[in-house]
Amino acid sequence: MDITRDDRVRMERAHVLAWPALNTETIDGWLWRSSGGGSQRANSVSTIDFHGTDLDGSITKVEARYQALGHPVRFQTFDETSPQSLPDTLRRRGYAESEATITMFKRAVDAGMPSDVEVRDHAWPEWRSVYLGEITESRRAINALILDRIPTPSAFFGCQRTGEIIATALCVVGFGCAVIECVATRGDRRRQGAAQSVLTALETWAAKQTAAWIGLQVVASNTPAIALYERLGFVAGATNRFWVR
Repeated sequence: MDITRDDRVRMERAHVLAWPALNTETIDGWLWRSSGGGSQRANSVSTIDFHGTDLDGSITKVEARYQALGHPVRFQTFDETSPQSLPDTLRRRGYAESEATITMFKRAVDAGMPSDVEVRDHAWPEWRSVYLGEITESRRAINALILDRIPTPSAFFGCQRTGEIIATALCVVGFGCAVIECVATRGDRRRQGAAQSVLTALETWAAKQTAAWIGLQVVASNTPAIALYERLGFVAGATNRFWVR
């Protein structure tokens, strides 16, 4: 599968679009994001574009912006980060890498809509209960607010068994890519194929949208999830890293 630089950049833009931070500001081309809570992505600088002429000066501006709020200073980089020298500069300034995520790609195909999956254009209460119940407490309040800001076109998927939603997923389309978010399965209903069911429904929906790629980002250490996505035909195409001072 040939994944080009342009594919990686468009997929990263789609991921930034799909999970909108509560507060943003453009700093020399970078997107400064702040939301509070435990989300790294919604509280970090997206480094897709850089238009500055003084890299250290731009980093100092970012630091001042976070410090004014009393928040940790955090950058997010990926394979096509601008400028390419940013990771080395961050190391020199005392930053350390924290969590890494893998961006996985697949060409969407219409595999048919599973009969046990419900699709809606918003996060309904049962869907929220499952998704928010399976993430860390530090992320719940903020993620609940972000769910109200999801752009369109988008769709929310819930696998229903015995009259209950037991697994969730979200798909957001932008920049020619369909991004997968909010994949969660209720703790007492795992290993029953529910995650695969919602992902099959999501891919079928995405295949009907104007998207060349379907993609997701998964924590690099989450080997069970990576194995599931590989079985579904996804391949690794980029690596994201978070840097904390």
